[in-house]
Amino acid sequence: MKKEFSNKWIASSQPRKQRKYVANAPLHQKRKSLSVNLSKDLRKKYDTRNVIIRKGDKVKIMRGKYSGKEGKIIEVLIKQLKVYIENIQTKKQDGSKVNVPLRTSNLQIIELDTGDKKRFKQKITPKKGVSPHSVPGAKTSNEVLLKEDKTSKKAEKSVNKERKIKENKK
Repeated sequence: MKKEFSNKWIASSQPRKQRKYVANAPLHQKRKSLSVNLSKDLRKKYDTRNVIIRKGDKVKIMRGKYSGKEGKIIEVLIKQLKVYIENIQTKKQDGSKVNVPLRTSNLQIIELDTGDKKRFKQKITPKKGVSPHSVPGAKTSNEVLLKEDKTSKKAEKSVNKERKIKENKK
């Protein structure tokens, strides 16, 4: 098995290959895997399930030794895929305290840090009305336009065929 990361790799049932894929992934892909699900009220407000976590977000720990505790994100380590939360610390043997690294899959965002305006321009913006994705069977404007283009092309083809047939008869 090669050491480099490959975009052509799809999946494997072997955990060692899955871990290797994640460990060798480039930073821009590792950052995407640092997404955390939103609380129910934030899901309704922003019309999305998860967001890439950032320093300053307030999170709740859902699983593990510290489950139920809340705090702000102090630091995000993209290379290690870990997050540090304030006041979540453990005691070392010598008595000093050290922050505990947590995985983002065990967290839930309670409050988003709204300091950076670019963050909201990228993907998440509060919904203004009913989005077409929330209504079952509704089509987006792009789908409607594509369908209209296809029908108009079909109509043009049939008209052209009729003209050719009439010209051939003459």
